[in-house]
Amino acid sequence: MATQIKIKNIPEGYQSIISAGKHTIIGDEPINSKGTDLGMSPTELVLAGISMCKVATIRNVARRKGLDIGDVNANLRQVVKRTAEGTFKTIVDSEIDIEGDITEDERRMLIDEADNCYVTRVIRGDWEINPSQTLEPSLS
Repeated sequence: MATQIKIKNIPEGYQSIISAGKHTIIGDEPINSKGTDLGMSPTELVLAGISMCKVATIRNVARRKGLDIGDVNANLRQVVKRTAEGTFKTIVDSEIDIEGDITEDERRMLIDEADNCYVTRVIRGDWEINPSQTLEPSLS
């Protein structure tokens, strides 16, 4: 199934209205990048997608296995470095806290599942980003 995102920019800073069907959020850039800092930056949105998938995976697996867990909190950190070849190497570290009366083996299993969540597997996979096409300007 294809995922489709639509973006409408707002003239202020780099604010964008980001829509996926009926869901909408605001994206922006930080003030030091001449944005207004009213929304997450593009790299923060990518990291948020990984974070959400990890947490949702833990909740899903716990429900399926009948594990009684409480809150699941994740803290992800991303560092991007430019390589000598001019490409980028991205390192993501994560800490996950799972509340509940579960064994260490169950906790490890849930975190292993989170580390192999769908979004992480997609990002680790092969990407082909095609050149953008120009749309006819609208007369609104």
